[in-house]
Amino acid sequence: MTSQTTIDTTGPGDQAPTAPSGKAPAKGLRGHPWFTLITVAVGVMMVALDGTIVAIANPAIASDLGATFAEVQWITNAYFLALAVSLITAGKLGDRFGHRQTFLIGVVGFAAASGAIGMSDSIALVIVFRVLQGLFGALLMPAALGLLRATFSADKLNMAIGIWGMVIGASTAGGPILGGVLVEHVNWQSVFFINVPVGVLAVVLGVMILLDHRAENAPRSFDILGIALLSAAMFCLVWALIKAPEWGWGNGTTWTFVLASVVGFALFALWETKVKEPLIPLALFRSVPLSAGVVLMVLMAIAFLGGLFFVTFYLQNVHGMSPVDAGLHLLPLTGMMIVGSPLAGALITKAGPRVPLAGGMALTAIAMYGMSTLDTDTGGAAMSLWFALLGLGLAPVMVGATEVIVGNAPMELSGVAGGLQQAAMQIGGSLGTAVLGAVMASKVESDLPGNWADAGLPPLTPEQAGQASEAVQVGVAPVTQGTPEPVAAKITEVAHDTFISGMSLASLVAAGVAVAAVLVALLTKRGENAEAGAGLGHI
Repeated sequence: MTSQTTIDTTGPGDQAPTAPSGKAPAKGLRGHPWFTLITVAVGVMMVALDGTIVAIANPAIASDLGATFAEVQWITNAYFLALAVSLITAGKLGDRFGHRQTFLIGVVGFAAASGAIGMSDSIALVIVFRVLQGLFGALLMPAALGLLRATFSADKLNMAIGIWGMVIGASTAGGPILGGVLVEHVNWQSVFFINVPVGVLAVVLGVMILLDHRAENAPRSFDILGIALLSAAMFCLVWALIKAPEWGWGNGTTWTFVLASVVGFALFALWETKVKEPLIPLALFRSVPLSAGVVLMVLMAIAFLGGLFFVTFYLQNVHGMSPVDAGLHLLPLTGMMIVGSPLAGALITKAGPRVPLAGGMALTAIAMYGMSTLDTDTGGAAMSLWFALLGLGLAPVMVGATEVIVGNAPMELSGVAGGLQQAAMQIGGSLGTAVLGAVMASKVESDLPGNWADAGLPPLTPEQAGQASEAVQVGVAPVTQGTPEPVAAKITEVAHDTFISGMSLASLVAAGVAVAAVLVALLTKRGENAEAGAGLGHI
């Protein structure tokens, strides 16, 4: 179905005329599709960058503020938890009040929270403002997709999403490099302060350029109970995934939260069939391509973010690279995503999403299999080959799955669809890290005692064995101070070999997930509602 779009072509306080798709093009900067893309890309860049750049600053934050390891973990966990829980609700706010407004509020709030973190003098304040960062980031991410959907015509939407995905991929992969440079040459506060001028630029561009696109049948009320049920279910799920490595998958507390999330989702689904204006109309999932796109995004994130989690430890702790050097070694992945995303957008526009998506996940599977062959002596050329292939495989998936989800949703639910896309990626990343982390932990715990004994090293007490296993899971050799050099060398060799065996198995599991995603990709097709976008010329 196609819906008309009410478009605000005036300043605040003026009456917005109705302009159906395909009418006379907008004049000047306001409403220009490509300038709209630049504006939302600047805003989204902050959120994507913060997902990885902060990890580099964590040790410096811990040292400066006297934080414990558990408190430092919360710097990351608080951000992702707030982001994942609120994405779909934030998308609904955009559908209700307009994506321009929610985008601008999100940018202002994110930049302000970033500046507040840089001025914080306690770890508690850092964590509180990280939560606010996540909440405001959730506002602007779905709004960005909603603005693109409403601004670009169907024949240009994939290219726009391709460039949008390129910005996200480049920002995510470039975070460790930029973070390393800032922490090394400035201070940890600069990692957060950098968002302030970027946010100011995004707001200035947004006020000048963005139009407020709203569907005629946009929601007029709020499903408060639905929001509460979905938020609770998402919280329990993501919380269980975050804490599973610490609690253990066999722990009753882990499964209590998993069960609570299942009950929460079931109650949410039941309520959505009763309420007049549901948060997520369940009829949305009658679209097989849309449902397949959501599942595909989850599987892609499991394979990519879960697998990449161990690669950073491999580069820094096994190969002894600095964070900046490790980031530079990942440039082939970043580069192929930058080059491949716009090309993937053009290809999907011509051929449809099914073949590019299936082909992208097949390349991802091959790349993850190749990464399972990495060892302590692997050179930069071999690593670059697999990283580049991974970037080439991910590019069409980031673009195509996004278009499938957003394009198959009605125009009045474009914000919710954008929230679904982002939530699927966040859950997939958390699930990948948790599940592949469990695979790594199990393999290390299984192999380390035998490898330790075979090397003729002194036996470990149960407590020492547990500490050694935790260190080896991130590629660190458990060498204590004063250990003789020959013994230290043997411990390092055993630790790295055991880590490699765990990473290899985790990579093979990720490859299997990518193979399953190939089959899911075959269920996708071009968005049935893509023509609901504005397509207002200038394209």
